[in-house]
Amino acid sequence: MTSLETVLWVALPYISLTLMIGGLIWRYRSDQFGWTSRSSEIHEHVILRAASPLFHFGIIFVFFGHVLGLIVPKTWTAAVGVSDHLYHLTAVTLGGIAGLMTIVGMFGLLYRRFVTKRVRLASSTRDKVVWFFLAIPILLGGYATAAHQIFGSAGGFDYRATISPWLRSILVFQPQPELMASVPTAFKLHVISAFILFAVWPFTRLVHVTSAPVLYPTRPYVVYRSREGSTLDNRREGWRPVATRPTPEGQTPSQGA
Repeated sequence: MTSLETVLWVALPYISLTLMIGGLIWRYRSDQFGWTSRSSEIHEHVILRAASPLFHFGIIFVFFGHVLGLIVPKTWTAAVGVSDHLYHLTAVTLGGIAGLMTIVGMFGLLYRRFVTKRVRLASSTRDKVVWFFLAIPILLGGYATAAHQIFGSAGGFDYRATISPWLRSILVFQPQPELMASVPTAFKLHVISAFILFAVWPFTRLVHVTSAPVLYPTRPYVVYRSREGSTLDNRREGWRPVATRPTPEGQTPSQGA
């Protein structure tokens, strides 16, 4: 085991998780008003209504698929009668659909963020940079799945015998970095980019993911009103020509007044 492998498969996960947990606590205590996704619907809503549900539902399914595949040992699924073949078929089918939804929705949101002028001008540098950290692990995960699980050898790569036990060893503070030695490069890059994303997570708008919208159905509507039909009269009498000013009955305005 080289020093680089120790850094990647032991140090990086712990540093990343420490920054994520500590950063979320710090962010909540110091910036609750910034704990938001900063909605940009007012600037553009047509693309948003199509791409946002695709991306969010897709990424939710992907997340739960990762939890099942990485956290739940294969002995548990075998104990309830799920064979390796059935698990692989289900994971590839449902995971492929969820991944495709995520990627299509992501490209729609990227187009909206960087090409639609009103949204681009309203976006901060942090809003744009976070998409880089988010897009890299998504694209790498999609490539790894397609290359090894869909179009690779029969049965695909068994990440539940390598990546899964390695991750569980990290979570129980008994790291086994040697389990990552035989993992394909695409999966390794996917894991590394994911932990880098976790490290920057608390310092971006992604913090909204950790908030459950329990009170959302009972929150009042945000009302936007147009300036049209305003009752305010911004005209100033002093701007009218002198001859048009109303004068007391029986008097005429003097020249040069």
